[in-house]
Amino acid sequence: MATISPLRQSMIEDMTVRNLWPSTQQSYIYAIAKFSYAPDRLSFEQVRVYQLHLIGQKRSINQVAALRFFYGVTLGQTKVFERIIGGQKPDKVRSEEVERLLDAVTGLRNRVVLATAYAAGLRG
Repeated sequence: MATISPLRQSMIEDMTVRNLWPSTQQSYIYAIAKFSYAPDRLSFEQVRVYQLHLIGQKRSINQVAALRFFYGVTLGQTKVFERIIGGQKPDKVRSEEVERLLDAVTGLRNRVVLATAYAAGLRG
């Protein structure tokens, strides 16, 4: 049985404490293992080049999330964490806009369907 490095063990423990799904944990470990033999010793510029490589390969944003988790949580390197760009966050709809939309809908059934879809997070 292979031994686990202290750094990998620390990352696994950090993910376990944060209750990440086992598949997410496996994905993050894989992404960091592919990243480098010594990811804790890389400069921000090396991380940035790798991130550009991922974008060029059209890789999953999950790999960028793994980098952010590793540097921000496991290593506690907040400066590197802040500079690793994740996916863009969608604009949030203001509650007044949602209320106006629901008020404009005629029929109880239609209003309930839209309110349920919004509450379930089905936003476009």
